[in-house]
Amino acid sequence: MREFDVIVLGAGAAGLVCASVAGQRGRRVALLEHNTQPGRKILISGGGRCNFTNIHTAPDRYLSANPHFVKSALALYLPAHFLELVERYGIAWHEKTLGQLFCDHSSRQILDMLLTECNRGKVELILNARSIAVERDSTGFCIASSLGEFHSGALIVATGGLSIPKLGATSFAYDLARQFGLRIVTPRPALVPLLLSGEEANWTALSGVSTEVIAWTEAPSNKPNRQPPPRFREKMLVTHRGLSGPAILQASSYWQPGEPVYIDLAPQLAKDGCLLAPLLEKNARRDPQTFRQALRNALPLRLANHLAEAAAPAGWTNVAIETTERELRRYAFHPTGTEGYEKAEVTAGGIDTRDLHARTMESRTTPGLYFIGEAVDVTGHLGGFNFQWAWASAVAAANAV
Repeated sequence: MREFDVIVLGAGAAGLVCASVAGQRGRRVALLEHNTQPGRKILISGGGRCNFTNIHTAPDRYLSANPHFVKSALALYLPAHFLELVERYGIAWHEKTLGQLFCDHSSRQILDMLLTECNRGKVELILNARSIAVERDSTGFCIASSLGEFHSGALIVATGGLSIPKLGATSFAYDLARQFGLRIVTPRPALVPLLLSGEEANWTALSGVSTEVIAWTEAPSNKPNRQPPPRFREKMLVTHRGLSGPAILQASSYWQPGEPVYIDLAPQLAKDGCLLAPLLEKNARRDPQTFRQALRNALPLRLANHLAEAAAPAGWTNVAIETTERELRRYAFHPTGTEGYEKAEVTAGGIDTRDLHARTMESRTTPGLYFIGEAVDVTGHLGGFNFQWAWASAVAAANAV
């Protein structure tokens, strides 16, 4: 049995940073990964350019059963800290919309940087370590695997959630947490496209149409006193199965089955602006043609034509037109599900934060056992926030071991 000070399970974003920081603090670190290569989700992120953080990182950009849990880790490791590392390696980057930072070239640069940092910390990276089983003894943790047995005083679990199983995602972190008595907030796909069926399936004929919207959900009907979820002003994309695009992915993290998703189809108008103003002008024509043209003035042609049929007023009175206006600014979709973990960017839910120390990520009941990254019940908004949580939770644990 090989002996280490720290064993990190999972060589993804959180695991690589955690291992490198712990190693550079003088700890003997083994980083075990069950895939044949590290950082597979890093490589595909941001369309291959890795949206590695967001300058607007703040606790209110995260969804968790305990919204205060993220505060300590995020305060101790800021986006500026990771950006300093990126610039130290001479990696060119740029800011896109809403504070998102991307590599100019390839996400491979971020992975190579983290691997180099691990080498600086003399981390032993062990790939293709399968069939991992963990037991605890009086001095720490015994890890059995297909590549041998290991022992350490501290065990850090960074094996992620269930999203994108083709990249090797498994329920390992949840299973191990249950083994040691930690609670699990039911996992579900997040930042994921939504499915439409029934009468709303005719929307899929607009596949490829994209338009800026405001998307939101409301507090579930069985929790009317809960704080309302945020609203997201970004693009919506109609797909051959339903709805996607950044606005929908954002809202999906807050969506509950059976509840609607609401869309403001004309966010470019002021709050009291009127999409159908041409029909309400003095002596204006009020007929299907004028209604269609008013929609075409503000919306993509195919979308306007669709709504001209699907959302036509019940009549041409002021009341009927104003009712249609309100419906278009709060258009209700009724998704029948999501595209699942295969298309989800992250997993919502996970290891209950009540069972972890916020400053260190250590289990409250099992000293020396830590959980970081996506496995924890912390889900960031789209746009680099989940990477920043990976970095911050990793450093919190690495500084504690």
